[in-house]
Amino acid sequence: MEVRLIEKGENKARFLVKDITPAMINSIRRAIIEDVPVLAIETVEFVKNDSAMYDEMIAHRLGLLPITTDLKSYSLPEECTCKGAGCSRCQLKLTLKKKGPCTVYASDLKSSDPACKPAFPEMPITKLMNGQELELTATAILGRGKQHAKWSAGHAYYHNRAKVSVKKQPSKDIADRIVKSCPKKIFVMKNGKLEVDKERVMECTLCEQCINIDDKSLALEPLKNEYMFYVESFGMLPLKEMINEALVQLGLMCKEFKEGIKGI
Repeated sequence: MEVRLIEKGENKARFLVKDITPAMINSIRRAIIEDVPVLAIETVEFVKNDSAMYDEMIAHRLGLLPITTDLKSYSLPEECTCKGAGCSRCQLKLTLKKKGPCTVYASDLKSSDPACKPAFPEMPITKLMNGQELELTATAILGRGKQHAKWSAGHAYYHNRAKVSVKKQPSKDIADRIVKSCPKKIFVMKNGKLEVDKERVMECTLCEQCINIDDKSLALEPLKNEYMFYVESFGMLPLKEMINEALVQLGLMCKEFKEGIKGI
């Protein structure tokens, strides 16, 4: 398998992956989305809520707040030494106490662990009018995306890399329509001729908009076992750590499956 990093941002990356089967690349995608453990708020105890929003609505918003996660310091409840009873190794406590008038932001949640706190401090939770108060205690635990979307560490998707070529030059009118039809802008006009941009062709998602205009001038086909792989972290874990943890979890599942079939 060959992996080449094409583009990398703070929370996003794009890879070219060759010589990998559809089953394997989809397993990596699913491991990122479903199996990487991260922290999310599971229970909320309200002391006071004078806001216009019901307790349930605020609790739902809190549950979806991305919380930075330290996987070395916390265990899944079912794997903790306390057997899920609740301790500092498997639970993170956050408190909030605000009085209006103000907007309550994620940064107003005070965490018992400075390493684990809301990933995006400026996310609004609710608004308080003059004299209104909001006071609560929230408990966050580790979980996986397969249990609930709030525990999904990030998003990943892929598509076949495309081979696009111009078989014969179309008329200028058709060529202009092809250039405008492509959402990824992989076609360009040079010296009056239609050409494929060699750099941007990696962006092609095989939408076939160009072929629908003129299938006699263009050739479009997916390259077997070559994929563009996109991954994005939701902020709970750094991008690299999220990908590495997904591969670790995938390896553990393979080991568990291997052990499970020994008795067959």
